[in-house]
Amino acid sequence: MDPFPILTQIEAFRDVPAAQLEWLIARSRQHDLRAGDYLFREGEPVVNTQIILSGLIRFIFPLRGLSQEFTLLEPGEITGYLPYSRIKNAQASGLVLQDASVLSFSRDHLQELVTHHFELTQALVAVMTTRVRDWTSQQKQDEKMMALGKLSAGLAHELNNPISSIVRNAENLQRHLHLQPEGFKAVISIKMPSDEVDIVNALLFDKLAQRPAALTLMQRAALEDQLADWFDDHGVEHASEIAENLVAYGFTTDDLRVFKAKIPSAHLNPIFNWINQNLVTERIVGEIREASSRVSTLIQSVKVYTHMDRTQDLMPADLHEGIRNTLTMLGYRLRRVRVEEDYDPAMPPVTMQVGAMNQVWTNLIDNALDALEHVPDPVLRIHTERDGEFVKVQVIDNGPGIPADLKDRIFEPFFTTKELGKGTGLGLDTVLGVVQQHRGRLKVASQPGRTEFEVCFPIQP
Repeated sequence: MDPFPILTQIEAFRDVPAAQLEWLIARSRQHDLRAGDYLFREGEPVVNTQIILSGLIRFIFPLRGLSQEFTLLEPGEITGYLPYSRIKNAQASGLVLQDASVLSFSRDHLQELVTHHFELTQALVAVMTTRVRDWTSQQKQDEKMMALGKLSAGLAHELNNPISSIVRNAENLQRHLHLQPEGFKAVISIKMPSDEVDIVNALLFDKLAQRPAALTLMQRAALEDQLADWFDDHGVEHASEIAENLVAYGFTTDDLRVFKAKIPSAHLNPIFNWINQNLVTERIVGEIREASSRVSTLIQSVKVYTHMDRTQDLMPADLHEGIRNTLTMLGYRLRRVRVEEDYDPAMPPVTMQVGAMNQVWTNLIDNALDALEHVPDPVLRIHTERDGEFVKVQVIDNGPGIPADLKDRIFEPFFTTKELGKGTGLGLDTVLGVVQQHRGRLKVASQPGRTEFEVCFPIQP
């Protein structure tokens, strides 16, 4: 196969003189590969520029412990070593899918290429910059999808509990309402003056309006026994069940005596059972209301966190609201962590890209939580303060710290100290980019037991 006609059809070589293409061919080795062969393997030294003349080669990149197809190399594609590239070893593997013919140009001829063949060098450098841009874009997308996966998993976990509570309590309420007709018949048969009925209602709703005192398990059990004994002594059915519910609402035997003074003895049983039915309904509805409120709070947090109802332009916003919503989104990871929030109460609205800054808080807090994973008494502290015309946000953890020999590298793209599948190495690179877009700076100070990331940027751009 004559490679020259193929090279002249490659878009990257469109402006390269024919003599330079012939020079490239003369100093290259053409070789054939069978389907199933590897053009290169992950970790191997990169010493050649590879030009695909025919066939198909799958570019396989390891991600989260699995092999992911990053791209497909077709005839006319250029890969491998390129001028001014700093690559030393392959970060992926090239698996031949269809029998292929490849032109390999050794880096040993690089000096001659750069010195005497400007257009060819320029073409290959352009290929390198395009490759870096595409690679970075793909990795950033992977980082976003990984972050979205974490937040989605956390949100699903956070939503599952209140929604399960709503379903469970709705079923309980339905069963409870089916039992009420018998109690209603007993109450409706009572002949009480309307003023006495009003007094009983007033006593009940006055008690419901009070906040019950906190009780230990032993105090609660003792009080339930006292109320159950009182009900047994006065012929009230379902004494234990009624006692348990009334104690939850702060009733004592003194309250029962107040009710007894207003209720004829013959009516104590149906009235206290009616009160118990109302308290059960009140409790179930209260739990449904609390769970629904939790769902509403989570949905609002998602809406504010993603800023999905507004543009991504700079706009004045509540800095603390974004941080709080980020903590809500990551709530599933905060179960065993003591979170200390120290916010400047005098902080004015800060002009920023809210969605982008929420990504900053997510990355910094998520990294801190990773560092606290094996710490016995984990503490996450978030501090904000106004410093003149600037705002400072500090995210501090009491984890093991960043090793001194790695601290200067943590902002490098693709650099990560996390185990495979837990990070792509673009989290802090993304943070740094967003902070710099806001004309700010990002600092880190770390020692064993304390790591602090500080974000500082203007209140007004």
